[in-house]
Amino acid sequence: MRVVKKGGERAAFDRQNMRNGLLRACEKRPVSSEQLDAMVERVERKCLEAFDKEVPTRIIGNLIMEELKQLDQVAYVRFASVYRDFQDVTEFMQALTPMLRSAQDNHQDKRPEKRSRGEGAADAEKSEVSSQET
Repeated sequence: MRVVKKGGERAAFDRQNMRNGLLRACEKRPVSSEQLDAMVERVERKCLEAFDKEVPTRIIGNLIMEELKQLDQVAYVRFASVYRDFQDVTEFMQALTPMLRSAQDNHQDKRPEKRSRGEGAADAEKSEVSSQET
């Protein structure tokens, strides 16, 4: 398999090149070597299934970003900032906005529900009555 780069030049598909990019993105992150190897394997397999002889680097980069988004969002941001070559902070923030919204939604979903003052008082009374009966 060959890789078609942005400028049109072609090169051999290189697993180590992909792994090196992932290592840089995942530096000082809680991502194991085994997780990186599995990610490289999945991306390579998807490329081989979808393309006969040549795969654009754009496809490889998008597959890597999908994997990183699920694994580690900080590594995803690092990889995306280099891969997508943002020209300014506005472009960068536009790319991050959907991920930030999703993270906020997930955070709000995980918060414990607040009970009204009356519910808490009623529970306290029940608990007090139970302890007095024993």
